[in-house]
Amino acid sequence: MALGTAAAALTLGGAGAPTALAQSASAGADAQPVLADLVNPLMGTDSSYRLSYGNTYPAVTVPFGMNSWTPVTGEPGSGWGYTYDAEKINGIKQTHQPSPWMNDYAAFSLFAETGPLKIEQEERGSWYSHKAEVAHPYSYKVYLADYDVTAEVAPTARAAQFRFTFPDSDDAHILLDGLAGGSMVKVDAKNRRIIGYVRNNHGGVPDNFHNYFVAEFDHDFTVTRTWDDNGQLTADRTREGDHVGAVVSFRTDEGEQVHVKVASSFISPEQALRNLRTEIGSDDFEATRAKAKAAWEKELSRIRIRNPQRENARTFYSALYRMLQFPRKFYEKGADGKIVHYSPYDGKVHDGYMFTDNGFWDTWRAVFPFFALMYPELDSHIMQGLVNTYQEGGWLPEWASPGYRNVMIGSNSANLIADAYVNGVRGFDAETLYEAMIKNATTSEGRPTDKRGNVVNAVGREGAEYYNRLGYVPYDVGINENAARTLEYATADFSISQMAKALGKDADAKKYAERALNYRRLYDPESGWIRGRNKDGSWETPFNPYKWGDAFTEGNALHYSWAVMQDPQGLINLMGGRDKFVDRLDSIFTRPPIFDDSYYGQVIHEIREMQIVDMGQYAHGNQPIQHMPYLYDWAGAPWKTQYHVRDIMAKLYSPAPDGYPGDEDNGQTSAWYVFSALGFYPVASATGQYAIGSPLFRDVTLQMPTGKTLRIVAENNSPENVYVQSVTFNGKPHAKTYLTHDALEQGGTLSFVMGPTPNKEWGSAPADAPFSLSAPAN
Repeated sequence: MALGTAAAALTLGGAGAPTALAQSASAGADAQPVLADLVNPLMGTDSSYRLSYGNTYPAVTVPFGMNSWTPVTGEPGSGWGYTYDAEKINGIKQTHQPSPWMNDYAAFSLFAETGPLKIEQEERGSWYSHKAEVAHPYSYKVYLADYDVTAEVAPTARAAQFRFTFPDSDDAHILLDGLAGGSMVKVDAKNRRIIGYVRNNHGGVPDNFHNYFVAEFDHDFTVTRTWDDNGQLTADRTREGDHVGAVVSFRTDEGEQVHVKVASSFISPEQALRNLRTEIGSDDFEATRAKAKAAWEKELSRIRIRNPQRENARTFYSALYRMLQFPRKFYEKGADGKIVHYSPYDGKVHDGYMFTDNGFWDTWRAVFPFFALMYPELDSHIMQGLVNTYQEGGWLPEWASPGYRNVMIGSNSANLIADAYVNGVRGFDAETLYEAMIKNATTSEGRPTDKRGNVVNAVGREGAEYYNRLGYVPYDVGINENAARTLEYATADFSISQMAKALGKDADAKKYAERALNYRRLYDPESGWIRGRNKDGSWETPFNPYKWGDAFTEGNALHYSWAVMQDPQGLINLMGGRDKFVDRLDSIFTRPPIFDDSYYGQVIHEIREMQIVDMGQYAHGNQPIQHMPYLYDWAGAPWKTQYHVRDIMAKLYSPAPDGYPGDEDNGQTSAWYVFSALGFYPVASATGQYAIGSPLFRDVTLQMPTGKTLRIVAENNSPENVYVQSVTFNGKPHAKTYLTHDALEQGGTLSFVMGPTPNKEWGSAPADAPFSLSAPAN
C-alpha cells in the first residue's frame, strides 16, 4: 500500500504527466533524467505526534534558502502544519521550521478564495486531493476545490512568486495572514502592495526580532480590508496586534491569473524590498520556477546514478534534497552587495555569514561530514557563521532556531568543527572556534549567560564539574540523561583532541584524548552494557537495559552502549573480543522489541518506531544507534555490515509519504541513506575515514569539489547480491574496510564486485579495521 499511495503523490509532473524516467526512456537509453523531478517532497509527511515517518513537510525552497514555503493543512501554529492524511488546505506559508518539535518562527501565509470571505483558518480551509497536487522542490501547485482556484508558488532564497488562477468571480480574494505571535500589516493600494512584519517564534530570539515582508501584486485592488485579533474586518489600511491580516479583492474572469511577488528580511523593510528586487526583479513566475529548478538540478547532479532501480533513485534524490536544506542561510546582501546578517544572539546587524535551524546532536554524525567531503566552501561559510555566533552570543550553539534553544544534550559542535578542520576545510578563524570548544568543555550548563546577560540554555556541559573530576556524570546528582551525556562528552573530547593536534596544541591533544576514553568508566562488565553510575562509584540500581530515558536520551542501554565512535576497538576489548562483540551486535537485531517507558510515562514515538519494524532492539528511527551496523567492520565481520545496511535501506526507506523510519532531523536520517547507498559511512568525526558498507547502485559518479571525478562501480549489484566479494581503488586491490577522505576527494574509480553470499575473508584481519583510539587486545 505504501508504494500504491505514493504513486498519486510522487512529484514527477503531476497527475497524468509522464515521469522523468519515462521521459528519459522515450528519448533514448542514454538520456539523463531530470533529477529534481525524481524528488518527492511529500516523502515523510504521513506523520503525527504519535508516530513519525519523517515528520517532514513539502518544503518549496532552493538549497539552503533563508525561507521555505509549504502548504498548511493544520493550524499554522502547530508543528504539524502539513500532514499527508489531512483533507483541507488553509494557506501556503513562509516557514523556517526545522522540526515539528522545535516548531516555526517568522511565519506568515497567503491564501486565495472566491465568494463570501472566510478569515478563520478552520473556516477557510478548502478540500483538496493529492491527485490535484504537484509538489516539487522548486514549485508547488494545488487545486483549492471549494473556491475553484489553483494556487502555485515558486521560490528564491529570500523571496517567492505566487500564481493564483481564478474562475469568473465578482468576489476573488487573496489573504495575507500574519498569524499569532505579533504581526502588522499595511495595505499600500497605490503601489499594489501589502507590507508588514511578523514576530511569531518559539524562543531563541532577541526582543527586537522581526521578519519584515513585502507582497507586490500585478493587479489593482477593488476592495482592501484588514482584520484584528478577533478576526473582525474593517476598511482600515493598517493593523497591528497579536494576530492580524489583510485581504485584497478583485473581479476576475475565467482563467485569470493574479501574481504576487513576496520577499522578506530579518533586517528591515527596506532590505525586504531589496531582496525582492535582487532575487526576483522583473522575472515572471515561470522564470523564477525555472531558476529554482536549475539551482536544484545543479546540486543534485553532483551525484549522478546510472542504471538505478526506479524507487531507489527516487528515495536517494529525495533524501539528498532534504540534506541540502539545513542549516538555513540567515544572512542577506546589503545595499553595497556585502554579506550581512541580523544576529539572533545580540539583536544587531553585523557583517558576515550566519546559519541557523540545526540540531548538532543529529547532524554532526553524517550531514556535516557530507559537507566536508562535497561542500567544503559551504562548510567554511558555516564555520565563519559559528565564529560570528560565538562572538555575538558568547557560546557555540548546540540547537539554533534561530538562536539558542534548550533542546538535546552534549557539546556536539566540537565534532563538526573538528571534522571540518581535520578534513582540510579552511577560511575561518580556527583559533577562535577552538577557544569556544574549550569553553564548552570546561563550563557547566548551570544557567550560563550570553553577552547581553540573558540566561542561555543548552550550551556548555551540564555536569562538567563532575565529568572533569570523576570522568563521568553521576546518576544520583539530579542530572538526567547522565550516561548519554558522558558518552557524548567523551566523543566531543576526542574531536577536541584531534583539533588540538592539528593546531599544534600537543598538551591539550593528550589531555582530551585521555578524556575520550571516559566511556570505559560506565561500562558494566557484569551486564555487558553501558550503565548509569553513582557519585561514589556504585552502579545505578535497579538496572533495566530496556528502560528508555533516565540515564539515556531517547534510547536505552542497548542503544547507547555502541556510542563509542572514537574507539570501537576499545569497546571490543571491554566486551571480551571480536567474537563476543559480534554476538552482542547480532543480539540487537534478534532480541524482541520489549521496552520500559516508565521514565516518560508514555510510549514516545521513538519507542513505537523501534517496536513496529521487526528489527528487534535496533532503533534506526533515532540517531544514537544509526552507526551501529557499521561496527562489524571493526570486528572482522564486515559482511554483516553489508547485510544489515542493505536490509535497512530496503525495509525502512522509500520515496513515499511514510518513507522514513522516524524523524528526518535536518538531513541526518537522509544522510545515513545517501552515504550508505554510496557504499560507505562516516562513523567517527575528525578521523578522515569512512567505514565501507554495501553500495546500493551499480554505477555512481560524484563530481568532487577538487574538480576530480569519483566513480563508484558495483559489478553484479542487485537486491540479492549485497555482499562485497572484492574491492579495488584505481585498479589496486583494497582490503581495508574503510576509505579515506583524502583518497576520495582525489577521485578515480572505486570498484566493488558483489555477490549473493558473504566473502568472509575480505576485510576480516585486525589490520583492515578503521581507526580506533585503542589497539587490539593481545
